[in-house]
Amino acid sequence: MSLGIPAKSSISLPSMPDLGAGTAGPAAEPHPAGRVKHGLFIQAVRLLATLLWTLLVLCTINATQSLGCPLYVIDKDYYYAYMALTKQSFGVFIITITQWFSPTVIRISGHASVRGQLLQSKNGRLETRFPERVVMIANHQLYSDWLYLWWIAYTSRMHGHVFIVLKESLKYIPVIGPGMMFYGFVFMARNWVKDRPRLQYRLRKLAQSRHAGPMSGEQGKQSLDPMWLMIYPEGTNLSGNTRKGSKRWADKQGIRDFEHVLIPKSTGLLYCLQELKGSVEWVYDCTVGYEGIPRGAYGQDIFTLRSTYFQGRPPKSVNMYWRRFPVSSIPLPSSSDPSPQEAGAFGDWLHARWQEKEALLEHFARNGRFPADDGYDSEDAPSVGMSKGAGFIETRVQLTHWYEILQVFSVLGAFAAVMLMLSKFWRLGSTVTGGDGTM
Repeated sequence: MSLGIPAKSSISLPSMPDLGAGTAGPAAEPHPAGRVKHGLFIQAVRLLATLLWTLLVLCTINATQSLGCPLYVIDKDYYYAYMALTKQSFGVFIITITQWFSPTVIRISGHASVRGQLLQSKNGRLETRFPERVVMIANHQLYSDWLYLWWIAYTSRMHGHVFIVLKESLKYIPVIGPGMMFYGFVFMARNWVKDRPRLQYRLRKLAQSRHAGPMSGEQGKQSLDPMWLMIYPEGTNLSGNTRKGSKRWADKQGIRDFEHVLIPKSTGLLYCLQELKGSVEWVYDCTVGYEGIPRGAYGQDIFTLRSTYFQGRPPKSVNMYWRRFPVSSIPLPSSSDPSPQEAGAFGDWLHARWQEKEALLEHFARNGRFPADDGYDSEDAPSVGMSKGAGFIETRVQLTHWYEILQVFSVLGAFAAVMLMLSKFWRLGSTVTGGDGTM
């Protein structure tokens, strides 16, 4: 696949938790976003506002999910539609976190394979026309990568159908963990013997799930449920420690290590594609790059939680390059237990894609942006209805309408209103009967 790449031409706050992503501690200086924008008092206010908003929304979503549990017994179609609605609410929440506390330019471009699927509305917002069912893979630069991918799902109105493969320890986090289990996320212990049966169970449900509820596919039970499965084949984000691990693995395999990405692991992705074969037609690939990371440095050491959300120093721009691959073109084994040769063929395919990512990120490091496709489907003169490449789309992470925030609280608010009304009727009834059952 041609990528269109030309030839080479001190302030402190209370300590933040690491969260397993190198997010703790002060950001590396000099910072590409410049000086600290907010003093200590404003940082503390922003920290408090972020924590309160996060706690309010997550507790509301969790309570909403719990209220919907009886639907599983009453009507599974409406149960899954209800949970998809709460997943939409989480998507709205993460968009507000970025829009309010870490606004930055998002620059989107793509390969010819996604012509006609990346659009910009008249008011400057991104609109994507990706399919209802995709497997999405991406390099993992920073702890916040998944926030931007969920926003991409929002631009396709698929933010209620996102599924993520996560490490098992996350499901034990209070409030967040139970919420993710309601969402049907896949938790991995990084032990293949333990992971395989649970992964198989979840994937087979995704491969066969058909419902007729209001959040189901375009044709109801005639089509499979919408599903965007996000997978990071590198397994973790890029850092000094993971760079060393990637180098050790490269040396062991006798291959060259990368500079901008980690060597991808093929086992999990291969198994996912095998189990979903026949139910998904496309693998969508996103290459993510953050403006301002010096060569040899790591984004997690620069764009920490503190610098990004509280000091007012987010990345100058977040850049995405999109392309897609037909699943039919990927060398997948014919059986669920691939031979070493079959597994090796898929591993080679995935490694080749990461070599292309390396080239894309080298282009980004040299030019400050990815390549962009702005051609037409035909070399002839453009005609009506012909798809054209998007070129560069510059936009921001933001909600289409501010009142979408109300969706987060709608179910719990309605429930509270009903309970209040019933309590008033109860008190009224007690008053009329004199409190002793007599008139």
